[in-house]
Amino acid sequence: MKRIELVPLLLSIVAVAALMAVGVSIAEQSAIGIAASTLIFIAVMGVGFAHKKRTRR
Repeated sequence: MKRIELVPLLLSIVAVAALMAVGVSIAEQSAIGIAASTLIFIAVMGVGFAHKKRTRR
């Protein structure tokens, strides 16, 4: 059984939370919330892909 890597797990949880925040912001009709959540999601995904590229051998 493989060992669970903590950093990718936390990054994926934050990304899912950002997507959930986008949905909540849409429901609340908050343009600022939608924009902020989308930017956070893009940033977290970028960090995740960069981390994956650095750790892959």
